[in-house]
Amino acid sequence: MKPAAISAPLRSRSEVALRSIVVCFLIVFFAVFYLLPVIAVFIGSFFQWNPLKNQMIYLGLDNWVKLLHSELFWRAVGNTFLFAAVATFFRIVLGLALSNALFSKLIKHKSVYRVLYYIPTITPLVAVTFVWKFIFAPRIGLLNQMLGTNINWLFDGKYAMAAILILTIWKDFGYAVIMLLGGLYSRPEECYESAEVDGASAWQRFRYLTLPLLKPTILFVVITSLISYFQTYIPVLVLTQGGPGTQTYLASYLIYEEAFSKYNFGYASALSFVLFLMIAVLTGVSFKISGKGDSL
Repeated sequence: MKPAAISAPLRSRSEVALRSIVVCFLIVFFAVFYLLPVIAVFIGSFFQWNPLKNQMIYLGLDNWVKLLHSELFWRAVGNTFLFAAVATFFRIVLGLALSNALFSKLIKHKSVYRVLYYIPTITPLVAVTFVWKFIFAPRIGLLNQMLGTNINWLFDGKYAMAAILILTIWKDFGYAVIMLLGGLYSRPEECYESAEVDGASAWQRFRYLTLPLLKPTILFVVITSLISYFQTYIPVLVLTQGGPGTQTYLASYLIYEEAFSKYNFGYASALSFVLFLMIAVLTGVSFKISGKGDSL
């Protein structure tokens, strides 16, 4: 028997063994870093849990009843949905507009613009938020000087959430630009050439060719954006601390305040589990809508 014929089964066995090791590692990794924390949070939601006092008193459903009857919780949930929807919408719209502009042949030095748009995305959020806090300042702030106004952006209920959204959209839309540009560069050019020969306008090419081809990328950006924005709390913490009053409370900021300001980890665990369920439902709905769209 030839040596190659003998080594072939050995290679196949080693490949199977390696795959089994990788699969076992992934299962253990998922269980330790994803599944167990979720279970721990769910169990902790039934206790009065203060790790500083080494206190863990069983409360049953008290934290859940308190959550469901909390006006602040429902305000935070409503604010979170509004914040995530508006931020995601503008992230996609600006991303589509700028990625198409950068993809066109009219703009030169495209790599420079890509870097400029993406720099805010990789800049530390805390540092950026402190800079924007000075930009939003009532008298000396750059934004008021540019607009010729004296708006108290961070402490006026009419503008505080808008200020957080402006910061978030400015920082994040570069991510959508880069992702959508990648989708544009992978599109089949012959389809566009045929459409142009048939007399399709620029809007028709965008509506009937570009958007369908970019649909998987847009869906990915939407899902990752919603997951990210449902966990936002740093801009609120630095800019408004949930104010004025409770008008800019987001779900994640409420969790942060309950856990690390009041050290009420049991109630924060209940809030965290509800937030986890909301993100899971939104992700599932997004995939469902995408599946129906693919079947049309």
